[in-house]
Amino acid sequence: MTVGNSRSCPMKTLALLLALAGAVPAASPELDKARKLYNSTDFDGSLKVLLAIQPKDGAVWELIGRNHYMNGDHKKATEAMEKAEAAEPNNAEYALWLGRAYGRRAETSSPFSAPGYASKARQYFERSVRLNPSNLDAESDLFEFYLEAPGILGGGLDKAEATAEQISRISPAEGYSAMAKLAEKRKEFGRAEEQLRRAIDLAPRQVGRFIDLARFLVKQGRFQEADQNFARAEAIAPDSLKLIYARAEIYVKSKHRLDVAKDLLQRYMSANLTPEDPPRSEAAKLLRQAQGG
Repeated sequence: MTVGNSRSCPMKTLALLLALAGAVPAASPELDKARKLYNSTDFDGSLKVLLAIQPKDGAVWELIGRNHYMNGDHKKATEAMEKAEAAEPNNAEYALWLGRAYGRRAETSSPFSAPGYASKARQYFERSVRLNPSNLDAESDLFEFYLEAPGILGGGLDKAEATAEQISRISPAEGYSAMAKLAEKRKEFGRAEEQLRRAIDLAPRQVGRFIDLARFLVKQGRFQEADQNFARAEAIAPDSLKLIYARAEIYVKSKHRLDVAKDLLQRYMSANLTPEDPPRSEAAKLLRQAQGG
């Protein structure tokens, strides 16, 4: 009996390979359909398809979690994401989304439960970064946590600075943007502006760089300069939903050019949005604020 000789039992070898292939669920037509519905922001429709899939693997649970997240049900989002992460514990993207879901629970929970959720958010952001240090989204989310969270929850400016340096290695322009936020947090406003302008020099076609600078300038009361940067961004991408929403949000929060903000928000709410865009519900909330509601 020659167990180690694959040539002696080709049919058994083939059967084993087929069995192993079957152990790894392939993308199903139902999952593809659910993804298309998710990408068109039909989150309820996507959930209906996903909940009917049996058995559910990590990919199905992860998309269920994203749909709940987009619908604002962050408790159900964390529950689904936990199942996805348990199915594939080395998946950096699952850890990232689980961190985001816990982060939103922290923001919307009572003062008693929020710290626990915030700590879990940090742990999953850190896990995502460990699993994939080159993931810019994970590094950016972790940076924001370190920047804003108090030390008792694991935040801190020294940690934020170290993460900003890692972001710089992945994307120099994003690194300058992160360093600018850090400088602003430290009230080093001249340095913050310098970093933002360096980011634009490195990526002069990215509207996000102009948005960052405009947001900073508005905080400094320099509205005319902010509008000039919005105009530069609009010349690059006049139909950018990211620009339309950000400009309206900045105007509403600063109580500046509210009539323009109303028009921008109405334009945004009538556009075809994707899951990457802020939801219409957030735009509607801003519109009510602009209208004095």
